[in-house]
Amino acid sequence: MNTIAAPGATIPEVQHHTADVNGTTLHYVSAGTSGSPVLLVHGFPETWWAFHRLIPLLAAEHRVFAVDLRGFGDSATAADGFTSADAAEDLHALIAQLGVGPVHLAAQDISGGTVYRLASDHPADIRSLIATEMGLAGFGLEGFGDITHGGSWHIGALAAPGIADMLFTGREKELLGTWAFPSMSADPTSVTASDVDEFARTYGRRDGWKGAIGLYQSMLSEGADFQERAQQKLAVPALAIGGFGGPFTEGTVTQIVEGPVESVLIEGVGHYVALEAPDRLAAAISTFLVKQD
Repeated sequence: MNTIAAPGATIPEVQHHTADVNGTTLHYVSAGTSGSPVLLVHGFPETWWAFHRLIPLLAAEHRVFAVDLRGFGDSATAADGFTSADAAEDLHALIAQLGVGPVHLAAQDISGGTVYRLASDHPADIRSLIATEMGLAGFGLEGFGDITHGGSWHIGALAAPGIADMLFTGREKELLGTWAFPSMSADPTSVTASDVDEFARTYGRRDGWKGAIGLYQSMLSEGADFQERAQQKLAVPALAIGGFGGPFTEGTVTQIVEGPVESVLIEGVGHYVALEAPDRLAAAISTFLVKQD
């Protein structure tokens, strides 16, 4: 693990690091000096920066780590063929290198497949699962790719070989600032121009879309695997947090977790809960963690 200068936008509460794991290099930030460890895992079109308002709130009582998945943010770019299985092994190796496991694993959106693989393949890594606006292949997530029934076009565009690189490269700021965040946020002021600049900075790298491409391609092929895994449910405490997706996250998590699932719906927000309502999200997570710790 190496402590580095901030490669992009930052906040004073965090330190930036890199870790060489599983044949790649991951960038992550850390905050807090005591309490149980929490690992934050972003979705799309995000990086660790999705949590920059949440981290200081959690770090008052926890050691907090927020990672850029391979192919995202300031982690190494991904190659063709990158999958959620690769991302899960990256996180497993990172947790081992940090030496803080088991962790409270807090993930959102398309990282669901990655964290489900991590939790089912390496249960000793996970102390609890906190899922925010998260679905899984095999449990309804594929429906969001069906544009004939209200799904989003971007899933097919990212999963189709070569299309994202051809259409999105050089248009990162326009895509994120005029479509992605506005279309899925309830409060148009919650994601600022500076936020968009920071996200666009890293998606604008050479091969900057490869991480997202790999996770969305995985989503369209791993449903049968996940249904089979769910025959042996995860034996971890779980919290499901919904925003504009309502009870969808709870409905997903209850199918893969053995015990009761706590559920919180945060009203008046869109998909990007950590950016739109960090105080309410922190309160929900903290209340849950008090019971686990």
